Amino acid sequence: MNEECGVFGVWAPGEEASRLTYFGLYALQHRGQEAAGIASTDGSNILVYKDLGLVSQVFDDGALSSLTGHLAVGHVRYATQGAGTWENAQPMLGPVAGSTLALTHNGNLTNTRELMEAIHHTSGEDLTGELGRGSSTDTAVIAALMELVSEHGQLDARDHDVQDTDSSLYPPVADADAAPPLSISATARRVLPLLRGAFSLVFMDEHTLYAARDPHGVRPLVLGRLQRGWVVASESAALDIIGAAFVREIEPGELIEIDADGVRSTRFAAQRPAGCVFEYVYLARPDTRIAGRSVIAARNAMGAALAREHPVDADLVIATPESGTPAAIGYAQASGIPYGQGLVKNTYVGRTFIQPTQTLRQLGIRLKLNPVREVIAGKRLVVVDDSIVRGNTQRALVRMLREAGAAEVHVRISSPPVLWPCYYGIDFATRAELIATGMSVDEIRDSIGADSLGYLSVDGMVAASGQRADTLCAACFTGDYPITPPTAGALPGASAAVRVPGVYRRRNGTDTSTGAAPRGVTRPDFSAGSPNGAPGAASTTAAPEPEGPSR
Repeated sequence: MNEECGVFGVWAPGEEASRLTYFGLYALQHRGQEAAGIASTDGSNILVYKDLGLVSQVFDDGALSSLTGHLAVGHVRYATQGAGTWENAQPMLGPVAGSTLALTHNGNLTNTRELMEAIHHTSGEDLTGELGRGSSTDTAVIAALMELVSEHGQLDARDHDVQDTDSSLYPPVADADAAPPLSISATARRVLPLLRGAFSLVFMDEHTLYAARDPHGVRPLVLGRLQRGWVVASESAALDIIGAAFVREIEPGELIEIDADGVRSTRFAAQRPAGCVFEYVYLARPDTRIAGRSVIAARNAMGAALAREHPVDADLVIATPESGTPAAIGYAQASGIPYGQGLVKNTYVGRTFIQPTQTLRQLGIRLKLNPVREVIAGKRLVVVDDSIVRGNTQRALVRMLREAGAAEVHVRISSPPVLWPCYYGIDFATRAELIATGMSVDEIRDSIGADSLGYLSVDGMVAASGQRADTLCAACFTGDYPITPPTAGALPGASAAVRVPGVYRRRNGTDTSTGAAPRGVTRPDFSAGSPNGAPGAASTTAAPEPEGPSR
């Protein structure tokens, strides 16, 4: 399982926006650890500084001092689409309406293939901009669309599949008759309705900060207020770290613009909320609030519900730190079983699943956690974690705990079994790699070596989130996708922009370090069965690899 990205933006006259963005990205580091970048402007030029690595590794005082100006956007990345190369680090640049656009994106588009067809039909076969420079991300596709629509006013008329929109979701464009070249604001209002999938965008030109969120609000995005400016961020916790006051969430289907004239809001689509429930389970920081609900309170409630659904006689409740801690505390409080620290986490090792290769994941599990023998020896343990994807983390943990003297190990998971891949920004890989798709709960228990195993129910998870079920996306648990997943194989000649599931990034003899895209990338998870029964399932698939070592 791989996480998505974090976005941040500041408009604050009199402030060093790049330094505020640096600390904002620090607060969002959990959302991506492969690359980090900041773009800033002094009102006449935009300068971008980005590289592979953690925020603290990419930036030093000299780099931040060069990023002058009161307007900046920043990004931390995990590769859910495109290889983990420098070319795919964000922000990404592109010319629009005589200005320069610096664009950051959290999420994943589901109609990249159709958008690439539209780009080819409109511009010809030669790709320019970030796509031409070797980027293979959705963000580069969006940047190319912004440039083309600004220049031409619309995409090629042959691209009816892209331009036809749901009239109940997307209202008519207010300035549809405006002649090109279009302003960035007008361009965004035409491009955003073309995008399908999950997107929380933060972008800027030399004078204005923009933010937009897809009509379903799959990924979080919030607005904050500084004494002398405004902030947008993936999570409210990033506002806290720079002293910004939370104002509100950017609404699904909303585009906002921030400049010297204030904050302006327009709606490019109606709201059909389907926020990702996994943000409450694992992705977001525990000190974040989403849709008015404290994430740590939601995780405590999930643990309490888990104790009611799957009680067990035990001596001690322990967590898989740090992600399992709030649920473990809730389980202990509801069950009356004492809570203890049975595992110590090495603070300086990142989240295991964020490492993008099998070897690094396997090494990360052992580097990350160590059992406390004095606490667990002879005890009947309840071990609480947030999820099981492939099962390898739990298998290694159970083995370590038994070697440290645990009498019994009862595993409790504060979410339901993960049965379906995510197409909206979390790289769960393929159905073949999800342990719950091929095993029953009892078989998973035996596979990981636990004495018992219990998952939280979907109803219990949803209730703990504090949201209505019809306003959440739980597709990875239920297979009920609120946005139609892509079903077609890679588009010949445009494969650089096709989502490449993490486990396939080095298949077919392709070295992704060169920025080249794998040949014939398809959707092996659809060949294993689609929740929508899609007829366009992949025609060529690669044989499943051995189970990876993540979670």
